[in-house]
Amino acid sequence: MLGAIIGDIGGSIYEGNPIKTKNFSFFGDYCSFTDDSVCTVAVADTLLHDRPPAKTMQKWCRRHPHRGYGGNFGMWIYTDPPEPYNSYGNGAAMRVSPAAFLNRDNLDAALSASDKVTEITHNHPEGMKGARATTHAIWLAFQGENAANIQEVITSEYGYDLTQTVDEIRPSYFFDITCQGTVPQAMTCALESVSYEDAVRNAISLGGDADTLAAIAGPIAEALHGIPNELKERAESVYLADAPDMLEVLEEMYHPG
Repeated sequence: MLGAIIGDIGGSIYEGNPIKTKNFSFFGDYCSFTDDSVCTVAVADTLLHDRPPAKTMQKWCRRHPHRGYGGNFGMWIYTDPPEPYNSYGNGAAMRVSPAAFLNRDNLDAALSASDKVTEITHNHPEGMKGARATTHAIWLAFQGENAANIQEVITSEYGYDLTQTVDEIRPSYFFDITCQGTVPQAMTCALESVSYEDAVRNAISLGGDADTLAAIAGPIAEALHGIPNELKERAESVYLADAPDMLEVLEEMYHPG
């Protein structure tokens, strides 16, 4: 989960300023957490406390406005009652990591949790699939599966083409907000990585929806490699310093009891 938030923060300044290189300042000037982080925390709160997913998501997003919410989702936040709108946007995948994190002993439970928090908005088959595939990849990484095995399972189960390398994707890749145009690429960034930071750099370097690519690649890489303490500490002490409610949920996730 923290892997998604750190990826989001690192990619936040490159969403509208795409780059095609891995050589950049990881936490650049003016980085901040965006809607990806808020929605991830909302999912964690939902699953930790068995709260109603739609109302909980609305509560968190209203509490943290002006964080880059997409047009349809931005309207959904203030809709009463909130109804799904058949989205297949990549917001389905960027927020779902707590489903895997909290159900590391049970794949069926992880996928069920993914469905529960996704269908409130992204109930299009591609939206549901993108969230499930991301959850499944994170879950497999937590089981100690290597990148090749994860790639094989995700390709078999979800039909995503994961054959291109990051260097092959990068030259022609462009800004894409769909699950089908984001999830496979973000997965490749994680599965090809040698460290957590390398995965996030891969994702941002594609020159697309940088914060969301990194928020999808990040939790897979977290499960594969772990996150360096210095990145955790900087994210929490600098970029989340003014969001104690989010820090409280992170504390409960990582240090239960």
